[in-house]
Amino acid sequence: MRSWSAPEIAHLSVTGPAVRVFDTSTGGLVETSPAAAGARMYVCGITPYDATHMGHAATYVGLDLLNRAWRNAGHSVTYVQNVTDVDDPLLERATKVSVPWEELALRETQLFREDMEALRVLPPDNYVGAVESIPLVITLIQRLQAAGVVYAVDTDLYFSVASDPAFGDVSGLDRDAMMAVFADRGGDPERPGKKDPLDCVLWRGEREGEPAWDSPFGAGRPGWHVECTAIALEHLGNGFDVQAGGSDLSFPHHEMCAGEAQVAEGSRFAQAYVHAGMVGYNGEKMSKSKGNLVFVSELRRSEVDPAAIRLALLRHHYRSDWEWTNDELWAAHDTLDAWRGALKHGVGAPAGPVVDAVLAALANDLDAPAAVAAIDGWVAATESGDHKDIYAADQVRAVVDAALGIKL
Repeated sequence: MRSWSAPEIAHLSVTGPAVRVFDTSTGGLVETSPAAAGARMYVCGITPYDATHMGHAATYVGLDLLNRAWRNAGHSVTYVQNVTDVDDPLLERATKVSVPWEELALRETQLFREDMEALRVLPPDNYVGAVESIPLVITLIQRLQAAGVVYAVDTDLYFSVASDPAFGDVSGLDRDAMMAVFADRGGDPERPGKKDPLDCVLWRGEREGEPAWDSPFGAGRPGWHVECTAIALEHLGNGFDVQAGGSDLSFPHHEMCAGEAQVAEGSRFAQAYVHAGMVGYNGEKMSKSKGNLVFVSELRRSEVDPAAIRLALLRHHYRSDWEWTNDELWAAHDTLDAWRGALKHGVGAPAGPVVDAVLAALANDLDAPAAVAAIDGWVAATESGDHKDIYAADQVRAVVDAALGIKL
């Protein structure tokens, strides 16, 4: 699958510090230690049945900071993302709107690409659809079968979560907490015939009216979790640096991915699990099921500067839960005007300290609000008449681009 176009990024003359992130599986900050070959990151992608809303945007912009922080620390980065271009929500939406599911998936995936380009999110090196990953999924299921951890319920195949001794370590949830959310997050705990209510489907046998592909297990399609597991193992290998996504993916999605991979490979799936917070609107979590969505594409069509959308997102720490308001968007517009006004002077307050502060903030668990505050401080000092640094504007402009992803 085609990714989106990469923006040009300003070069920095300094190297950022080692990057620390909050690892859900340990419950604390950990220093990432990419190998000499570079950092490896997997970010779970969209199910393309609707447009990119601010919850999506906050996740992908927030995790884009990790990609940039690694690069600014001197590492190359291999970034992989999937597209779940066949799954129940997509098929249900296609039926409701009387559009072929393939057409809906292609249309919404393209809109997502355009939104990510507008927000200057660095593209994945491997952007892989669920449909094109089916051969990888089949191979992985066969490996799990050989390990004796797969069983059938009617025409479906399930993974036995008890086969992974580390099951539960990713999310840190106990069994009662898992059971409380499993059904709401794509699970089927009450299905008769399952050995454990938490076992997850690997292969869904063909149903009438649904797409299906041939396999050694009979016609059908992949389960949700195994898709990401197979793609990550193929393009990153086991033990990669970070698996990431929204906080609602920690269980069951990332837990199941880890379990499948760890049983197949015999070693840890990802070194750290990084999760972004949820964005609300009108008092509730922004979600398609609730219909309380603010779409990136609609703001772009109304001629809102995408840089203002990105800055509004960056004023919140990526791990925080918060609520979107239009006032924040207009405040971001005003801030951008102030930043651009200060840069027009060419000269300004000393740039070295602010560059160091921005890089340090983002290396400390992607603390974008602290980085933005450092730029605000430089702007205030410059506008108050501190023009000691004749090269300040170029250096500040470069770090805002390279680290925060905003081109001024």
